Amino acid sequence: MTNVVSHSPVLLREAVDAVVTDPSGVYVDGTFGRGGHSKEILARLNPTGRLIAIDRDPDAADAAKMQSDPRLTFVKTRMSDLGRVLDAMNLEQVDGMLFDLGVSSPQLGTPARGFSFQRDGPLDMRMDPTTGISVADWLSNVDEASLREVIRDYGEERFAKQIAAKIVAARCIKPIVSTAELSSVVAKAVRTRERRQHAATRTFQALRIFINQELEEVALMLPVAAKRIRPGGRLVVISFHSLEDRIVKRFIQGQALAQVPRNLPLRAREMPRPSFRMRGRGVRPRQDEVDNNPRARSALMRVAERCVDSPGDGIVVNHGVE
Repeated sequence: MTNVVSHSPVLLREAVDAVVTDPSGVYVDGTFGRGGHSKEILARLNPTGRLIAIDRDPDAADAAKMQSDPRLTFVKTRMSDLGRVLDAMNLEQVDGMLFDLGVSSPQLGTPARGFSFQRDGPLDMRMDPTTGISVADWLSNVDEASLREVIRDYGEERFAKQIAAKIVAARCIKPIVSTAELSSVVAKAVRTRERRQHAATRTFQALRIFINQELEEVALMLPVAAKRIRPGGRLVVISFHSLEDRIVKRFIQGQALAQVPRNLPLRAREMPRPSFRMRGRGVRPRQDEVDNNPRARSALMRVAERCVDSPGDGIVVNHGVE
């Protein structure tokens, strides 16, 4: 299943600078992709350093097999399985974790994967084509109301109602099984679109996120990651759209705030300590990177550092209740 589409890791230097704090440490690349970030992390580690890489894409697994570095261990699984992966390696905590969310350039550029409307191919969109159902199969049976909700909520598409109606009408004539067919149907339903954005962009995004449970994966991964990073270690997350970033930002903010029930009389020294502190604001790619890699233009990186004197379990419960 290996493909040859090139891939330029987004915010490569910035992300690795942020995550690697100890050349002898143990790190996690939770979204291996084609190994760009992993390769740079390994370059920063000394012979005793170690990197655990995770990805559910079979092509990522193939790319990892081509790496001969004994410091790298690859596990084909979802990022939400992070805890089980570390448990299997008897690792209670690591020195840092990096997650580059979303879809990669090789996935978008391989027609057989069905991620992009720019190249015709089977309407699949699964990160792991060996499990779950394809978008084509899901579209063949979903009711119009549910389809409208997915396109609206995951694609932030204002024409969700019209698009869902067009899709349901089109499939009554013949099944929608290719990316070109879906793109054509959507284009007929969208009256106008932002400059330089294809009519089907938001619909393809919505279906991909939904079929792969991408937001759920992020929400499940973050608490585990926070718990398994040792004091002084860093969590680095690169997002590519507002839905992902909203989850990441709110989680980090929650970990950086020691909230308690209101009106509870506590002295300053009695206040619970935060688990993490945010390191600066979100980082955007430089213009030269965007010029060389247009996919980078929507990237936003957030960094959080585990406080040295944070609570033992690494998780602060954000009550904020009366």
